[in-house]
Amino acid sequence: MEARLQKILAKLGIASRRQAEELIKLKRVRINGVVAHLGQKIDPDVDEITIDGKAIARQRPNLIYLLLHKPAGVVSTCEDPQKRPTVLELLPKELGDGQGIHPVGRLDVDTTGAIILTNDGDLTFGLTHPRHSIPKTYIVLVLGHPPEAILKMWRQGVMLDNKKTRPAQVKVLRKFATSTCLEVVLLEGRNRQIRRVAEQLGYPVMKLHRSAIGLIKLQLPQGGNLAEGKYRLLEENEIHYLQRQLKQIPIDDSALVEE
Repeated sequence: MEARLQKILAKLGIASRRQAEELIKLKRVRINGVVAHLGQKIDPDVDEITIDGKAIARQRPNLIYLLLHKPAGVVSTCEDPQKRPTVLELLPKELGDGQGIHPVGRLDVDTTGAIILTNDGDLTFGLTHPRHSIPKTYIVLVLGHPPEAILKMWRQGVMLDNKKTRPAQVKVLRKFATSTCLEVVLLEGRNRQIRRVAEQLGYPVMKLHRSAIGLIKLQLPQGGNLAEGKYRLLEENEIHYLQRQLKQIPIDDSALVEE
């Protein structure tokens, strides 16, 4: 049955839909030997798909869901033109090769903490879609001591790129001599949002750590915390939690085709 190429690549676990779009734009994907284009519809049971000249399997791999504790200095992409270490390089070879695992969303290179890795392209598409609002919890160390008036502004939203940020939960966890530790819960994830808002309010970020994605925390099932640079499989209840979030808001992907 025919479907859009980027959707098929996601279903086959090759990449998320947005990552698949990038592969297509870069002319790395061919259908039956011909360079593919965005919006193209194909039948995976009939048409041959190659990426960088390598044919891809037509059957979807077993779905994998991981939680990784990303260290600083590691980029949350599958490849990096600057040759910096990527999150995939923290996985064992049997997971990193040929499974189509990719990060769901991104953390800045200097930001540490929770990031989900999966080869479920539909889940990735849903979780990164702007109409979904899974809360993400951050521990933020800022320079200085923001007063209640500043925290209130942050909670209510500030202007970034001519658009107001959505309301956030912001509370003080601890004050130090020259800095303050905050807990910030966001329902959106614009580019470098916390760093940019804090800078704009006059209290720049010194350290940033994502401690939770919804109910999914950097904890081990048997107790204790997931060490930096390590990963674990998501529990069944955590996977079901993510899937339930996706069912709450219908998504129309007809706008995905831009060219």
